[in-house]
Amino acid sequence: MKILSILFILIGFVAAVPAQKTAADKPEKELAKVPLENYLQAQATGNPEFIRKAFHADARIMAFRDGKLLNLSVEEFAGRFNGKASADEANRKRTIESLEISGNAAIAKIVLDYPTVKFTDYMSLLKIDGEWKIVNKSFYAEVKEQPKK
Repeated sequence: MKILSILFILIGFVAAVPAQKTAADKPEKELAKVPLENYLQAQATGNPEFIRKAFHADARIMAFRDGKLLNLSVEEFAGRFNGKASADEANRKRTIESLEISGNAAIAKIVLDYPTVKFTDYMSLLKIDGEWKIVNKSFYAEVKEQPKK
C-alpha cells in the first residue's frame, strides 16, 4: 500500500511539472532542417535575410549551366533576392526530398518545382558550434518546355 501511495505521488508530481522543450530535446533531423526551411522561406518570399540565416558565411553556391561554371558566394547569391515573392508564387512547389545525417555532417536534396523550370538542389550541411548551416549548394536546372501559343 505504501508503494502504491508513493507511486501516485510521483505520477502527480511528474504530471504537475510543465514539459519544457529545449534544442537538446529536438531530434537532430529537425535541427538540421532549420537552415533548409530558411532557404525555402527565401525562395518563397524573396527575402535575402533567409539566405544569410541558412548558409554559413563561407558557403559556395555552384552549378554548371550553359557551358559555364557558376560559382557564387553567399552574398552574391543573396543579392539575387529582391525582397518580393514571385508573381507566380501560387504555382511554385518546394520540397525537402531527403536529409541524411552522419554525426555533424549532413546532405539534403531539395526540389523547387516552378512553372518554367525545375531545380534540384543538393545541400551539404555541417553542425558548427551547435548550429546547422548549409556550407555548399550545387544544383541542376531543368527548363520545362512551354506550351506553344
